Amino acid sequence: GASEYQDVVAAAKYLQSLPEVDANKIGLWGGSYGGYLTAMGLARNPEIFKAGVDVHGVHDWSFDSQDATNSCGLKKSDADLAYKSSPVSDLSKWTAPVLFVHGDDDRNVIFQQTTDLVEKLREKNVPVELLVLPDEVHGFLRYESWTRIFNGAKEFFDKRLK
Repeated sequence: GASEYQDVVAAAKYLQSLPEVDANKIGLWGGSYGGYLTAMGLARNPEIFKAGVDVHGVHDWSFDSQDATNSCGLKKSDADLAYKSSPVSDLSKWTAPVLFVHGDDDRNVIFQQTTDLVEKLREKNVPVELLVLPDEVHGFLRYESWTRIFNGAKEFFDKRLK
């Protein structure tokens, strides 16, 4: 049920208590499961998280395809809980800008997980940026890809949180 997400919220609340941290400029970023947690923060706690970089995250655990959800053995009886534990289950509060990064040859988290969420957020007029890495897999094999990701994330956060 996404209980581990509470650790992310607790960490952010701790950061908000520090005098050297601007509590109104806390961003999230992560890859794969960290991308999932990033999307959870932006969807569920917009009062805390003001921007995010989601690198090949899972956005819908109930997604009906050959992606990470089915390879984990998801049963139809668990689909409702899987959906409720996903960022896409409630996008009503998501307002923060987000940069999505995904390789279009990802075999762990299918590319459509990202394109589906991008489409939903654009329909809500959420500021969305998308960095697609052609022919890249989940682990990003090329140095150039990592350089683009890190530089893109830095530029995104500089623009959105400074």
